[in-house]
Amino acid sequence: MKRTAGIAGLAGAALLLATTPARAEVSAETAFVFNTFSFLVSGFLVMWMAAGFAMLESGLVRTKNTATICLKNIALYSIAGIMYYVIGYNLMYTDVGSYIGSFSFLYNTTTAEAELVSAGGDATAEQLALVLDNSTYSVMSDWFFQMVFVATAASIVSGTLAERIKFWPFMIFVVVLTGILYPIQGSWTWGGGWLTEMGFSDFAGSTIVHSVGGWAALVGAVILGPRKGKYGADGSVHPMPGANLPLATLGTFVLWLGWFGFNGGSQLALGSAADAAAIAIVYVNTNLAACAGVVAAIILTQIIYKKIDLTMALNGAIAGLVSITAGPDVQNHLMALFVGAVGGALVVFAIPLLDKLKVDDVVGAVSAHLVAGVWGTIAVALSADSFFSQLTTQLVGIVAIGAFMVVTSAIVWFALKTTIGLRVDEEEEEMGLDKAELGMEAYPEFGHGSQSL
Repeated sequence: MKRTAGIAGLAGAALLLATTPARAEVSAETAFVFNTFSFLVSGFLVMWMAAGFAMLESGLVRTKNTATICLKNIALYSIAGIMYYVIGYNLMYTDVGSYIGSFSFLYNTTTAEAELVSAGGDATAEQLALVLDNSTYSVMSDWFFQMVFVATAASIVSGTLAERIKFWPFMIFVVVLTGILYPIQGSWTWGGGWLTEMGFSDFAGSTIVHSVGGWAALVGAVILGPRKGKYGADGSVHPMPGANLPLATLGTFVLWLGWFGFNGGSQLALGSAADAAAIAIVYVNTNLAACAGVVAAIILTQIIYKKIDLTMALNGAIAGLVSITAGPDVQNHLMALFVGAVGGALVVFAIPLLDKLKVDDVVGAVSAHLVAGVWGTIAVALSADSFFSQLTTQLVGIVAIGAFMVVTSAIVWFALKTTIGLRVDEEEEEMGLDKAELGMEAYPEFGHGSQSL
């Protein structure tokens, strides 16, 4: 009898569950915690990309310039952090009109959050409600996540201009790029400016981050000029191979890992099952695109050069990652493979094309970040409801941001060139920037023989 009653009770409970609408929501405080957690974890993954850039660039320069490129990478990350706190974030996100945000200085936590933290375990329900009513995440977690993106844009420039640019002029450019140029163009889309109003879409920054760094690098490379001996008078290209390809490979893997935070965190929320599922899709598409970029570069270099080029494969991975960054939320994973493969293929053709034009890009960053970034931004239209309408909007965004970066970067580079100068002299370049500017060597046990590399 008890057993029968128990079965009947279970049946009744099952019927009640079946007829009661499911509640998928979590509390506002729980969503706040998970959203903040996502920003912070994704942010430190993107910060780890700074290490990836440092290792990749260190592996692709000659030994006599290794310590300098390491210094530039840790310095530019530090400058980016300070400038984005002092003015950059406000220009990009605070009181944005159509074209620019606020020129106010310093970006700090809100009074409500500060009071909640100060109260600790004695916080009142009213103090918590004041925080939750104004935001779905801690404001400084968002600042941290956005800040590591601007550092990525600056890292792109350092690799292209390696082995001949002076340290201090480069750092001054980084100040302007991270504090002013990047935030202004970023406000047009991510800050809710005029490109957002048009419908321009760049999920995690194929154009807003990567092409921006690529344009700045390209203009700098043209104004700075190539390394001594890179190009012959007859148009021939003299290879200057990097000194440590295992290190460059490690750097690429570190970048690949960090990219999951770059793209996944750009969902900007982890407070629901829908957000969690969307982030999973972004992760998979990011990985597939990178894989496709590597394979495409390997196959093409085998076909074209009859040998497989490791550096092309590394740049193929990065190009695949850059390409998918504008639209990693697409739910068709085959599309992610296609987008990444095209990005990897474009790098194989773009790198030698730049050499023919005598644009000396030491690490291939212009090809991997600018060219692939443009392609990835265009590719967003492939998944749009109205292809031609979205394509037009994407092209407007690409051209507008590109024109802005070319003009403003050129002004800054020329100003630096005519005042304090951009590049070291020929003797210092031959000696290597490590000894010329730092007075040290990355590999001192190699002795003077390293300088011939």
